[in-house]
Amino acid sequence: MSAPMTLPPDETAAATGPILSVQNISVSYDGGRSGFWAHASPVKALDGISFDIFPGETLGLVGESGSGKSTTGRAILRRIGVTSGRILFKGRDITTVTGEELRQLRRHMQIVFQDPYASLNPRMSVLDTVAEPLIVHGLVASAEEAREEISELLRIVGLPRDAQDRFPHAFSGGQRQRIGIARALALKPDFIVADEPVSALDVSVRAQVVNLLQDLQRDLGLTLLFIAHDLSVVRHISHRVAILYSGRLVEIAEREALYDTPIHPYTEALLSAVPVPDPKIQKGRKRLVYRGEIVDAGHWPSGCHLHGRCPHATEKCSIEPPPLVEKRPGHWAACWHR
Repeated sequence: MSAPMTLPPDETAAATGPILSVQNISVSYDGGRSGFWAHASPVKALDGISFDIFPGETLGLVGESGSGKSTTGRAILRRIGVTSGRILFKGRDITTVTGEELRQLRRHMQIVFQDPYASLNPRMSVLDTVAEPLIVHGLVASAEEAREEISELLRIVGLPRDAQDRFPHAFSGGQRQRIGIARALALKPDFIVADEPVSALDVSVRAQVVNLLQDLQRDLGLTLLFIAHDLSVVRHISHRVAILYSGRLVEIAEREALYDTPIHPYTEALLSAVPVPDPKIQKGRKRLVYRGEIVDAGHWPSGCHLHGRCPHATEKCSIEPPPLVEKRPGHWAACWHR
């Protein structure tokens, strides 16, 4: 299956092509053993997913817990290996790079972690935390040498200059996430994986962090893979949105097309659960609830992974997995009956 191609956000991106191309990748983990002498059985986390991300674009990746969102981000950053498929960054195959080549690659690809409390070392000052990538890559000899540069990074993410000499416990969750963003920006990367960067934050500060990421993308020309399960946040920040279900990509489209006219039944069910702030409109909406057992990642069924719960499923759905095909211009979905 070839990677879905849609219009990038601007003509410059169209001329340069995708900055990242994920081509039919699958990822498996070692599962549990059935006996003392038995070999560990593989558990498949991703099953042949493909997509492109263009320069200056934000692709929102959405799915429920266990769908493979974080695994996708980790595979792209080469933090875990892929079982099959290819990952291309700026036209170069990075699927199997190792050693010094991989270390140099990570200067251009960074991550913002989900939990701002766990992702910062409580024994390191903000200065040491943000300067660490610069030291590791040999760009500065010490944190003190980078003090002015770190001061500017903190200003960019909305933190005061004197934050450099303080420790993580002195900051709120939102401020800690800003420190994590500053650390990700220290090496001036081209591409950032934001792995549920606001899910651990209070609702009152989520919008601030999302707006910060948008401002940084505009000002610094960043490209983002924004992983989340909050469809309202994803709609606010993304140019395109991709939907994962049980390790498979079931739909990908421009933001408004996906939210206004979804094709896949699973996408419809997800969107029906998003609350609307107008009580009158919310009262008249119909919530789609698909009954049946949620797919076990260790025992995926044949055919479409949703067929046991989908009201539109036929015998074909239980036998043959539907390919991801272009149903409308720029709108891809994996469903036999839509």
